Amino acid sequence: MSDRLRGHLAMLTFSALIAGSFALGSMAANEIAPTALNAVRFVIAACLLGAAAHATHGLSRPAFRAPWRYLILGGSMGLYFVLMFEGLKTARPVSAAAVFTLTPMIAGLFGYLLLRQAMTRRMALALSVGGAGALWVIFEADWAALAAFQVGRGEAIYFLGCVAHAFYTPMVRKLNRGEPPVVFSFGAMVAAALLVTGAGWPALRATDWGALPPIVWITLAYVTVAATAITFVLLQYASLRLPSAKVMAYTYLTPVWVICWEAALGNGVPPVMVMIGVAMILTALVLLLKDEHPA
Repeated sequence: MSDRLRGHLAMLTFSALIAGSFALGSMAANEIAPTALNAVRFVIAACLLGAAAHATHGLSRPAFRAPWRYLILGGSMGLYFVLMFEGLKTARPVSAAAVFTLTPMIAGLFGYLLLRQAMTRRMALALSVGGAGALWVIFEADWAALAAFQVGRGEAIYFLGCVAHAFYTPMVRKLNRGEPPVVFSFGAMVAAALLVTGAGWPALRATDWGALPPIVWITLAYVTVAATAITFVLLQYASLRLPSAKVMAYTYLTPVWVICWEAALGNGVPPVMVMIGVAMILTALVLLLKDEHPA
């Protein structure tokens, strides 16, 4: 199996795992401060990745030269996750997932600015179709709301987080100096844990951890292991093998996975008109993957 195909499989798994954060996150977002929840998740995830890195490649000092690189990566991902949970306080899971699908367009821009990764016409068309589909979902198939462009507060907050996420993808390739993905992910995770814990220290102290409802602990366990530790490694792995826009193309699958999560949790499915936007998003994914040269 080629490295390019492994990169695609990594991102397919990434999209499936990350979708659970939206469904569970929306249920827990109003029960705990986003900084407190994410500080704990990053600390635990850093411990898990540290153990994995030590067992597989070792944690030699050369792997952590130029530690400022990890602060940039950890800061961008920490900002993304905090803003995600802040946005999910008011944004619907499917709508937030649609906002997430705007990241490939932004990642493509950052990829060009930072790495001079060119964008083909097909990629540009795919990103345009996907962006249009995302807006259709975000505005719930309402032409009047779309024309007025009245974006919800939660969606607007989360969009800023998605900009940070899109910035992270090309920066992995730009800053990596040959470190294995799990080791490089560990460095970024430690930086994220330090930064988010520092920013969220007052919230951490103010949280009554013993009084939290079970959904918070369920969400914390899921986002720590599946949506943080594992997806960090998958994203690092794919970012070293695929162009930034193609890596983020798999975010187009997120609304589909979220719809499945919502249905499984008994929260229903979006109206048929909204599903038209989802179909456009999937069309964008097909266009982007079809543009890939055979390995």
